[in-house]
Amino acid sequence: MKIFRLPIFRLMTTVFRLLPAWLLLLPFCPLYANSDSLFTVIFYNTENFFDAEHDSLYDDYEFLPEGTRRWTYARTERKAEQIAKVLANAGGWQTPAVIGLCEVENRRCLDLLCRKMPDYPYRILHTDSPDRRGVDVALLYDPAQFRLLDSAFLEMPSKLSTRHIVYACGRLPSGDTLHLFACHLPSMNGGMRASDWKRQCAREALQQRIDSLLRQNEEAYIIVTGDMNCPPADNLRGLSNRMTKHQRNGEGTEKYRGRWCCLDQFYLSPPLDSCASTRIFAPDWLSEPDERHLGRRPKRTFNGYRYRADGFSDHYPILLSFPIPLSSSSVHSTQQ
Repeated sequence: MKIFRLPIFRLMTTVFRLLPAWLLLLPFCPLYANSDSLFTVIFYNTENFFDAEHDSLYDDYEFLPEGTRRWTYARTERKAEQIAKVLANAGGWQTPAVIGLCEVENRRCLDLLCRKMPDYPYRILHTDSPDRRGVDVALLYDPAQFRLLDSAFLEMPSKLSTRHIVYACGRLPSGDTLHLFACHLPSMNGGMRASDWKRQCAREALQQRIDSLLRQNEEAYIIVTGDMNCPPADNLRGLSNRMTKHQRNGEGTEKYRGRWCCLDQFYLSPPLDSCASTRIFAPDWLSEPDERHLGRRPKRTFNGYRYRADGFSDHYPILLSFPIPLSSSSVHSTQQ
């Protein structure tokens, strides 16, 4: 039997030709160049994720088989599949640790969504809210990355009759404690100025909890995320709004009458603000041409009252990532 011996240079050349090009770039990719893993949070306004059953406590008639949207179980299934597609692609190679959702009708919808993502071992944090239509805020979390220590559903003043704010406190793989709030503040119905008092009431209730956490530990890791139903601003004391820079750059998560706005936002406490990155997930397949105002816009489930099985939502999801472990030295020395 003959043994072929190649010069070392020719052997290495042959090996590199056989390797996929992307594999050769891994050492230069930030995700692989750093031994730290990433902790990723997603927030997504799903836009009317209803089931097809009537709940006598809520005004959900529009999304019933006999309602104006002709909403059926098959359409609920399809909506869950589309949301799952967005979440799986937004996370990329990194399984999102926590996912915040809003405009979800009930636990049945969340259970269905989780069944559409069998490779993601998510647990659900949800309760029914006093919202008139019955749409809620919820959290999905991966217990391997976020070990739940405590949770609560912050009720708003009774005069608002709006969604609860979901609070979760959990342990990160590094042993650090993270406090996370997910919100869907009152809408701008009646105009932004006329309705701002409602959002201010909700922010004040949220601010009380934030102040309490910061009094206990001024270096606490705090994230507030959600659909704030107003342009981004630093209007939560002690936290920075990370979406103001996206707004200044002309980006947005929702497009109304041709203008983009970052209604969906992340607020961070200083230790996280110094090391986290944020982005809006807006691939071409999640968008469609905006024929009236030009450019692109999110691809919705309904165009007027015309149902589209390939639609998603009128919002883009937002993502936040930061490295694990979080130590005082790495947090204060790492810049975005």
